This record gives sequence, C-alpha cells and structure tokens, in this order.
Amino acid sequence: MDKIAVLIPCYNEEQTIEKVVKDFKAALPEAVIYVYNNNSKDKTAEIAEAAGAIVRNEYMQGKGNVIRRMFREIDAECYIMTDGDDTYPAENAREMADLVLNKSVDMVVGDRLSSTYFTENKRPFHNFGNSIVRKSINILFKNQIKDIMTGYRAFSYEFVKTYPVLSKGFEIETEMSIHAVDKNMFVDNVVITYRDRPEGSESKLNTYSDGMKVLRTILKLYATYKPLSFWGWISAILAFISVGFFIPILVEFIQTGLVPNFPTLIVCGFTMLAAIHALFAGMTLQTMVQKNKQDFELNLNEATNEKKRLMADLNQN
Repeated sequence: MDKIAVLIPCYNEEQTIEKVVKDFKAALPEAVIYVYNNNSKDKTAEIAEAAGAIVRNEYMQGKGNVIRRMFREIDAECYIMTDGDDTYPAENAREMADLVLNKSVDMVVGDRLSSTYFTENKRPFHNFGNSIVRKSINILFKNQIKDIMTGYRAFSYEFVKTYPVLSKGFEIETEMSIHAVDKNMFVDNVVITYRDRPEGSESKLNTYSDGMKVLRTILKLYATYKPLSFWGWISAILAFISVGFFIPILVEFIQTGLVPNFPTLIVCGFTMLAAIHALFAGMTLQTMVQKNKQDFELNLNEATNEKKRLMADLNQN
C-alpha cells in the first residue's frame, strides 16, 4: 500500500508528461507516480517511464474508463489525481495530501475558478461552461464545491474504494463532485494557480459535445440522487397544466350546466393522473435512495477496516 499515489491519465501528452512527472516527484518525493496510457499514438508512455513513473495501459478509451482502472488497481492512503498536460501546479500537491492524511478529508478539490482560470484559459466557451456547471450543481445539490470540473483532486482510500465510476469520459469530474455531496463525504477546496496548455499541446475536451455530455450527466444524476425533487417538479408542472385547462371548463359548467369541451376535459383527467403517478414514483424512488445511502455507510465502514488491515500488513513487513 502506497502512502501517496499520484495518478496521471494520459492520451498523447508527450510534450508535457516528462515535466509533470518530474514536478510531482520533486513536490512529493515519497509518492509513487502512476501514468496510465490511454491508447496514445505518440511517445507518452516511453517518456513517462524514462522520467521515473510506473506506466500502465488502459485500452478502453475515455478518461472515466482510465480512472476506474486506476481506482481498482492501486491501494494508497492518499491519491492525487492530475492531468498530464502541465496545467496544474505540483506545488499544491503537498497541501492537498496533508488535508487527506492529517484532517481525514475525503476529497480535496483543486479550485481553478477562484484564481487564474478565466484569464489563462483561452477558450471562452470553456469558461462559460464551467460557470454554468458550477452554478447549476450548487443550486440543485446545495454544496460549496468551488470548481466542479477540475481534474486536480486528492482522495482518501475510503472515497476511492466506495466510489462507483459510471461515466466513461470527461463528465467523470462532475459525477465525482455530486457523489461526494450526496454521500456526505468530507470535501475541502484548495485554490490553485491554473496555467493554460503550452503552445502545441491540444486539449482532448470538445467544448460542445463534451459540454452536452456534462449537462446530461447533471440532469441524470439529479434524477438519480434526488428523485422526489425531480419527479415532484414534473408532477407539479403536469398538475398546473391540468388545472389551468380544467378551470375554464368548470366555470362554463357552473354558468350553463354544459360541458362543451369533452376532449379537453378527458385530457385534463389523464394529465392529472400522470401528475399523481409522477409524484408517487418520486416518493418510491426516494425511499430506495435512502436505502442506498444506508448501504453506502456499511460499505464505507468495510473500506475503512480494509485500509486498517492493509496498513497493519505493511507495518509488519
């Protein structure tokens, strides 16, 4: 079991990976640096290995797939996740690791948005997208995470071993943030100095397609983690529509004793039934969510006990 493991998912980062590995080795001499090569077509793997990293391969494409492999294979007291593009400063790694090791923080978020991100990042739609995602999640999930989509984070053993990785691509950071908030994990923020990619290094993130994936992920996770709220809103909208169209029919009936719009009345009835059905669906799913949270706490206890066992074995050896 490693004391600190630095996890670097990589795809075609030969221009920057050597500097990233050496910077983190200098900042955290006791750490083990893992570079997971995700089907790179350049010399990323060779350069990373020459720089002193342990290089492994993940052949399923996508950052989410790489992180799932990392979390499954590596045991450590503290995990530092960063990117191989040299946009995140290694100087903050010690502070982030200390929060995990000494203060039992489950996830430390490297906050770019409170420092230099909006001036360093030359892609205006990325800036806009980060702001939208942060505000929407803060409103929907009522949390204080300052940077939802940052790739620079630190994790505890318990977080890593109880976190179900479902996303395949760049929406993984959003999923992590929402999972931590929903499961009442201890989250802290560290402001970092973000720097844009060096000239010649290209981002793998597509502003529009990956942005839409992130927004779909937020909506999907909102329905998953807060079903009563999600279906309650749908129920309220349907009920409002039903009542809105029913009132003129009721007024006409009171005044004349006639119901001239039977099709509208029938549609109003079915719409109200759909509203009631949506409400009860949300209530049922909310009960299941509560049971999942109880099961998660048991899994968290098991992960803590497993960590203690691994550390005891390590001390004996």
